[in-house]
Amino acid sequence: MIGSFSGEHRFLSNFWPVTVEYDGLVYPSVEQAYKAAKTLNIEARRSIQSFTPNKKELEQQIKEILEKVEIRTDWDDAMRLEVMEYLLRQKFDGRDPVLQQKLIATGDQELIEGNTWGDTFFGVCDGVGENHLGKILMKVRSSLQ
Repeated sequence: MIGSFSGEHRFLSNFWPVTVEYDGLVYPSVEQAYKAAKTLNIEARRSIQSFTPNKKELEQQIKEILEKVEIRTDWDDAMRLEVMEYLLRQKFDGRDPVLQQKLIATGDQELIEGNTWGDTFFGVCDGVGENHLGKILMKVRSSLQ
């Protein structure tokens, strides 16, 4: 089992620098593309696109942008999961063969996005959570094996 996306498994994190595209814009991390997908405001998306994917700074910068714009009315759990899978498939699609091989090399280990910041939808915090990020990563890995 891989219980957190840190250390040698940091490459599984959505903050890992990797180029992905969403709605015609290119982002330097899955996290940025995912957060930008929450709004249809193109200026907000472009602002998010330009940030450096450093976790602490990025989270604050994106929060400030998204507080000022309308969140999509169709941004429900199904759409969140669909967008995340779309972006993770890009991340591991082979354009970076080393990254793809690292995911495949996790074998059949359960991938758990353990965290301390309270994300119980995509991760697990204090033993509680749905771990959707881990489940999507295992689904992507399975399709690559």
